[in-house]
Amino acid sequence: AWHLIWAAASGMETPIFAMFTLLLIWLALRQVTANQPSSPVPFSLKEKGFRGSGLLSAVSFGAAAALTTLTRPEGVLLVGMIGVTLLIVRPSAKTLVWGMAAGIAFGIVLAPYLILNYNLTGGLLPNTAAAKRMYATPLFAQDLLWRFNVMLTPLLAGGQLLLIPGVIAFIVMLVRRDRAALIGLLLPAWAFGLILLYAVTLPLNFQHGRYVIPALPAWITAGVIGTAWLLRWSSGALLPRVVSRVLAISAALLFVWFVFGIGLTAHVLDVTIIEEEMVTAAHWLAENVPPADLLAVNDIGAVGYFASRPILDIAGLVTPEVIPIKYDNAALWTFLQENGALYLMAMADQIPGAADNMPALCSVFSTGGTAAVRAGGTNMTIYLLDWDHALPCP
Repeated sequence: AWHLIWAAASGMETPIFAMFTLLLIWLALRQVTANQPSSPVPFSLKEKGFRGSGLLSAVSFGAAAALTTLTRPEGVLLVGMIGVTLLIVRPSAKTLVWGMAAGIAFGIVLAPYLILNYNLTGGLLPNTAAAKRMYATPLFAQDLLWRFNVMLTPLLAGGQLLLIPGVIAFIVMLVRRDRAALIGLLLPAWAFGLILLYAVTLPLNFQHGRYVIPALPAWITAGVIGTAWLLRWSSGALLPRVVSRVLAISAALLFVWFVFGIGLTAHVLDVTIIEEEMVTAAHWLAENVPPADLLAVNDIGAVGYFASRPILDIAGLVTPEVIPIKYDNAALWTFLQENGALYLMAMADQIPGAADNMPALCSVFSTGGTAAVRAGGTNMTIYLLDWDHALPCP
């Protein structure tokens, strides 16, 4: 899936989080299928000699669950879904004891992260969580269905769209089996749950839906298994056999086409924009701005890496004081002036709006990149902040 290739090359936490989600579901499946003479789940996950109800398996699951949550906080949703599902498919005192042991391991591994955040921010999450929530504030004026569609749409670009019949078949086949087989429903349930969680809490779909990309591995796994079932089920009649084979072949070809076509083009464009805009501007700052001058920056990544300077982050990621005043232009300009900001680096739509105390923006550098303009955006520009309106700014 091209989304996963894009994520693997992005340098973000997306692919390792996706891996951990599959690991947790796999451990849950092993927990249910261990020590049974025949697995009720229609794919073999047993290992000879594995004791699914033992302390080691509980500690392993708890540690893996904590690592998943450390990678992204929403991993706790999957942990909760697995706990509830295990109680449904195997209700017993042994399951409760196993869950308690897993919970203790989960807490021990996660505790240092929570303590660090509390000492740094006064909360359990990093400042970036509040900053992104603030950024999404205007989107909450839309209803939940609209927000869910916004999060789902980027994920439909690819062969996974043609796996929808396979996912439906996967669900139907599991529901028709015994209760233990319902553990397999974690795959489509997690994919749906992650998208719904972001629709409710953080409906930001930029960068090809990067926050919900980890829903794809579970979805694709369920879809491929379900499509295989459809191929086997339809082998006896001509029309169903033709339809199911065309569907499977088309899905496979669509995956390949997106990887080497639209997906590759999108990745090249994304990298080019970053290089031409953020990196180019950061190199200019490194070469032309004194190291002690305070910068107001909207996109801090490249500046922090290539042009180490004191920064006021007007997006709020590393300057939490900005979060409550992000949409109060007068207050934001006052904050920048009081802290002595000398330069502003931003694209046109990232500049705080006009206010009576807004400085004159004297443009001293613009990247002149072509990719961002072709994509409908603007160039990154660096402005000298003339607070006294004393310079002959254009």
